[in-house]
Amino acid sequence: MPLPYYVSPEQMMQDKAEYAQKGISKGRSTIVMEYEDGILFFADNPSASLNKISEVYDRIAFAGAGKYSEFESLRKAGIRHADLKGYAYSRDDVSAKSLANAYSQSMGTMFSQEIKPLEVEILVAEVHDGSGANEIYRILYDGNICDEKGYAVIGGKSEAVKVFLKDKYRAGMNLKESLKLSVEALESTVKTKLEKENMEVAVLDRGRNGRKFRRIKIDELITLLS
Repeated sequence: MPLPYYVSPEQMMQDKAEYAQKGISKGRSTIVMEYEDGILFFADNPSASLNKISEVYDRIAFAGAGKYSEFESLRKAGIRHADLKGYAYSRDDVSAKSLANAYSQSMGTMFSQEIKPLEVEILVAEVHDGSGANEIYRILYDGNICDEKGYAVIGGKSEAVKVFLKDKYRAGMNLKESLKLSVEALESTVKTKLEKENMEVAVLDRGRNGRKFRRIKIDELITLLS
């Protein structure tokens, strides 16, 4: 009778982490950055129909990097979670913190119990009336959650982008300055100019009435980058 195949728990977790990191490293980076009137979302995305950035709730938006089908499923689950909580309690009770915690628990459970880990990292951000009160959460493939301040980066080459932003980011920049810095940060890692048609840009604008999420169309993008 053959002996059962044995892998230590430590080795199994390490193999899963390496598998997930390898998948995520193939994706392009996405940046979330606070500016004076809200939060900017910027991604290098050649697809016009498969979005990396989307609205989740009134003041909350989502960004994903890695395997599209997996972070798209997480996005839909997040919208359902927010809608149910807002319907059962109050729209004010739906927060980025509670949503990020729900994602963390779900992704952590999948990492520890499923054979194949998720090959994704996600960002959840919420804009508040005061610039210092904005919330940005980064949730990793294994459910680890990080509370970020100022800016956050996910996807391939995220560490290089963070190094670029570390000395150049400053609080209180306007939208134009934040957008140009985001473009420079991604271009510095890919060593080439990004095409404007491949830029996916959106904001959580605290000055808007009602829902704060707004996509930046190509005409406005060209004006902002001129």
